[in-house]
Amino acid sequence: MTEGSGVSIAGYRYDSASLGQSHDYLLPCVFRQLDGLRVPLAGRGADKNAGKKRLFELGCGNGSVAWVLTERGWDVTGVDPSAEGIAQARAAYPELKLATGSAYDDLAERYGRFPVVLSLEVVEHVYAPRHYVRTLFDLLEPGGTAILSTPYHGYWKNLALALSGRMDAHFTVLWDHGHIKFWSMRTLGELLREVGFEEIRFERVGRVPALAKSMIAVARKPVGGARVQI
Repeated sequence: MTEGSGVSIAGYRYDSASLGQSHDYLLPCVFRQLDGLRVPLAGRGADKNAGKKRLFELGCGNGSVAWVLTERGWDVTGVDPSAEGIAQARAAYPELKLATGSAYDDLAERYGRFPVVLSLEVVEHVYAPRHYVRTLFDLLEPGGTAILSTPYHGYWKNLALALSGRMDAHFTVLWDHGHIKFWSMRTLGELLREVGFEEIRFERVGRVPALAKSMIAVARKPVGGARVQI
């Protein structure tokens, strides 16, 4: 599995199939956003997914979030470029529909379209973010909702990192396949608008807002469904 630059990212490591520390502050917000959406129920009759809401997780990692969402009544399909992450997910949650894949694949052609696409702490790892948001957009049904998160950056947080001498630790330059893009609300909002997303809003999570650990973006695909060519 390669990124747009041709660099293999299949070796991204996971220690287990459990939730991580970041999920403590990400998931409560994600659940609030999901609970507020009007999503049609999938499946009919004897279909095991009857009565569930469909969701695609782009960057499902070790499957831990997909499992929690399944427990909350969602029918989850997901991909991740980490071979180790998918192996962990299949061992711990064999019933989940997770596979190796990335935003550089034609996922809409392979899996179809969904009313919701979730992508947590992924865009900061992506070498070609415009390709990533095109895939995010294409995976959505017209009128569908994308929910994505990334570490938050803003003036006061950046200043606090600089004054505390924590910039090196924050930039994680020695972490293979680690963070390579550092987003603000302005730049991430611009990226999402470029491809055609509308009604973009943000929520900061973890710590006080000015020093938030991450931000969660919620964006809507227009009912017309047309993607802007970028």
